[in-house]
Amino acid sequence: MYTLHCTAKLRERLKQPLSDAMVLPSTELGDWYATALFWRPQLALIVNEHTLLPVLLLLAPASTLPERVAAAVAQVLQMHGIGQDFIEREVAAMAEVEIAKTANRSVVGTMNEFAFEAEVYRDHLGMTDPLQLAMRLAEMPCGAIRGNSPARLLREVAAGRSQ
Repeated sequence: MYTLHCTAKLRERLKQPLSDAMVLPSTELGDWYATALFWRPQLALIVNEHTLLPVLLLLAPASTLPERVAAAVAQVLQMHGIGQDFIEREVAAMAEVEIAKTANRSVVGTMNEFAFEAEVYRDHLGMTDPLQLAMRLAEMPCGAIRGNSPARLLREVAAGRSQ
Protein backbone atom coordinates (compact mmCIF):
# COMPACT_ATOMS: atom_id res chain seq x y z
CA MET A 1 0.00 0.00 0.00
CA TYR A 2 1.21 3.47 -0.87
CA THR A 3 -0.22 6.86 -1.73
CA LEU A 4 0.13 8.50 -5.13
CA HIS A 5 0.02 12.25 -4.42
CA CYS A 6 -1.18 13.91 -7.63
CA THR A 7 -1.13 17.52 -8.79
CA ALA A 8 -4.48 19.13 -9.60
CA LYS A 9 -3.89 18.92 -13.35
CA LEU A 10 -3.28 15.17 -13.10
CA ARG A 11 -6.19 14.57 -10.71
CA GLU A 12 -8.50 16.15 -13.30
CA ARG A 13 -7.34 13.57 -15.84
CA LEU A 14 -7.54 10.58 -13.46
CA LYS A 15 -11.11 11.27 -12.37
CA GLN A 16 -10.69 9.01 -9.33
CA PRO A 17 -11.84 9.62 -5.76
CA LEU A 18 -9.31 11.04 -3.34
CA SER A 19 -8.36 9.28 -0.15
CA ASP A 20 -9.04 11.24 3.02
CA ALA A 21 -7.02 9.01 5.31
CA MET A 22 -3.28 9.33 5.54
CA VAL A 23 -2.03 5.76 5.16
CA LEU A 24 1.49 4.76 6.12
CA PRO A 25 3.14 3.16 3.10
CA SER A 26 4.12 -0.50 3.24
CA THR A 27 6.72 0.05 0.50
CA GLU A 28 10.41 0.49 1.28
CA LEU A 29 10.57 3.58 -0.93
CA GLY A 30 7.43 5.15 0.54
CA ASP A 31 4.91 7.32 -1.27
CA TRP A 32 5.10 8.77 -4.78
CA TYR A 33 4.13 12.12 -6.33
CA ALA A 34 2.82 12.57 -9.86
CA THR A 35 2.05 15.23 -12.43
CA ALA A 36 1.11 15.34 -16.09
CA LEU A 37 3.43 16.56 -18.84
CA PHE A 38 1.24 17.72 -21.71
CA TRP A 39 3.72 16.86 -24.44
CA ARG A 40 3.12 14.78 -27.53
CA PRO A 41 2.74 12.06 -26.44
CA GLN A 42 1.53 13.05 -22.98
CA LEU A 43 3.56 11.65 -20.10
CA ALA A 44 3.16 11.22 -16.37
CA LEU A 45 6.14 12.21 -14.22
CA ILE A 46 6.25 10.17 -11.02
CA VAL A 47 8.73 11.12 -8.26
CA ASN A 48 9.48 9.15 -5.10
CA GLU A 49 8.97 11.16 -1.93
CA HIS A 50 12.04 9.78 -0.13
CA THR A 51 14.68 9.36 -2.84
CA LEU A 52 13.25 11.77 -5.46
CA LEU A 53 13.72 8.99 -8.03
CA PRO A 54 11.92 10.07 -11.23
CA VAL A 55 9.88 7.71 -13.39
CA LEU A 56 8.28 8.72 -16.69
CA LEU A 57 5.52 6.78 -18.41
CA LEU A 58 2.84 7.39 -20.98
CA LEU A 59 -0.16 9.14 -19.44
CA ALA A 60 -2.76 7.50 -21.66
CA PRO A 61 -4.99 5.93 -20.70
CA ALA A 62 -5.06 8.17 -17.63
CA SER A 63 -7.69 6.09 -15.86
CA THR A 64 -5.24 3.17 -15.57
CA LEU A 65 -2.21 5.22 -14.51
CA PRO A 66 -2.32 4.24 -10.81
CA GLU A 67 -2.28 0.54 -11.76
CA ARG A 68 0.65 1.04 -14.18
CA VAL A 69 2.97 2.89 -11.79
CA ALA A 70 4.36 -0.24 -10.10
CA ALA A 71 5.47 -1.80 -13.41
CA ALA A 72 7.13 1.45 -14.49
CA VAL A 73 8.89 1.75 -11.13
CA ALA A 74 10.10 -1.85 -11.45
CA GLN A 75 11.55 -1.12 -14.88
CA VAL A 76 13.44 1.95 -13.61
CA LEU A 77 14.71 0.08 -10.54
CA GLN A 78 15.97 -2.68 -12.82
CA MET A 79 17.77 -0.14 -15.03
CA HIS A 80 19.47 1.22 -11.90
CA GLY A 81 20.80 -2.26 -11.10
CA ILE A 82 18.66 -2.77 -8.01
CA GLY A 83 18.39 -6.40 -6.89
CA GLN A 84 15.43 -8.47 -8.03
CA ASP A 85 14.39 -9.29 -4.44
CA PHE A 86 14.06 -5.59 -3.60
CA ILE A 87 12.11 -4.95 -6.81
CA GLU A 88 9.72 -7.83 -6.20
CA ARG A 89 9.04 -6.71 -2.61
CA GLU A 90 8.44 -3.14 -3.77
CA VAL A 91 6.07 -4.12 -6.58
CA ALA A 92 4.12 -6.46 -4.27
CA ALA A 93 3.76 -3.65 -1.70
CA MET A 94 2.55 -1.31 -4.47
CA ALA A 95 -0.42 -3.55 -5.30
CA GLU A 96 -2.77 -1.19 -3.46
CA VAL A 97 -2.69 2.54 -4.15
CA GLU A 98 -4.56 5.50 -2.69
CA ILE A 99 -4.88 8.76 -4.64
CA ALA A 100 -4.38 11.99 -2.69
CA LYS A 101 -3.51 15.63 -3.12
CA THR A 102 0.12 16.68 -2.95
CA ALA A 103 1.31 17.31 0.59
CA ASN A 104 5.07 17.95 0.32
CA ARG A 105 6.00 21.23 -1.38
CA SER A 106 9.66 20.25 -1.56
CA VAL A 107 8.86 17.18 -3.64
CA VAL A 108 6.51 19.22 -5.85
CA GLY A 109 9.33 21.74 -6.40
CA THR A 110 11.73 18.96 -7.38
CA MET A 111 9.07 17.51 -9.68
CA ASN A 112 8.71 20.90 -11.38
CA GLU A 113 12.49 21.11 -11.82
CA PHE A 114 12.55 17.60 -13.32
CA ALA A 115 9.75 18.59 -15.72
CA PHE A 116 11.75 21.62 -16.84
CA GLU A 117 14.98 19.62 -17.24
CA ALA A 118 13.18 16.82 -19.11
CA GLU A 119 11.80 19.38 -21.54
CA VAL A 120 15.31 20.75 -22.11
CA TYR A 121 16.67 17.23 -22.73
CA ARG A 122 13.79 16.56 -25.13
CA ASP A 123 14.00 19.84 -27.05
CA HIS A 124 17.78 20.35 -27.18
CA LEU A 125 19.22 16.84 -27.01
CA GLY A 126 16.44 14.98 -28.80
CA MET A 127 15.83 12.61 -25.88
CA THR A 128 12.27 11.33 -26.25
CA ASP A 129 12.38 7.88 -24.64
CA PRO A 130 10.70 8.12 -21.19
CA LEU A 131 13.07 5.56 -19.64
CA GLN A 132 16.15 7.33 -21.00
CA LEU A 133 14.86 10.67 -19.69
CA ALA A 134 14.14 9.18 -16.25
CA MET A 135 17.65 7.72 -16.04
CA ARG A 136 19.20 11.06 -16.98
CA LEU A 137 17.10 12.99 -14.45
CA ALA A 138 18.02 10.51 -11.70
CA GLU A 139 21.67 11.60 -11.95
CA MET A 140 20.88 15.26 -11.16
CA PRO A 141 22.00 16.53 -7.75
CA CYS A 142 18.98 17.74 -5.78
CA GLY A 143 19.02 20.31 -3.00
CA ALA A 144 16.11 18.60 -1.23
CA ILE A 145 18.36 15.58 -0.58
CA ARG A 146 21.44 17.63 0.36
CA GLY A 147 22.97 17.67 -3.12
CA ASN A 148 22.72 13.92 -3.49
CA SER A 149 21.32 12.41 -6.68
CA PRO A 150 18.19 10.26 -6.67
CA ALA A 151 20.19 7.41 -8.24
CA ARG A 152 22.76 7.44 -5.45
CA LEU A 153 20.16 7.72 -2.69
CA LEU A 154 18.18 4.86 -4.28
CA ARG A 155 21.24 2.62 -4.13
CA GLU A 156 21.70 3.51 -0.44
CA VAL A 157 18.07 2.74 0.37
CA ALA A 158 18.17 -0.55 -1.54
CA ALA A 159 21.34 -1.50 0.34
CA GLY A 160 19.64 -0.65 3.66
CA ARG A 161 21.68 2.48 4.42
CA SER A 162 19.02 5.18 4.14
CA GLN A 163 19.01 8.11 6.52
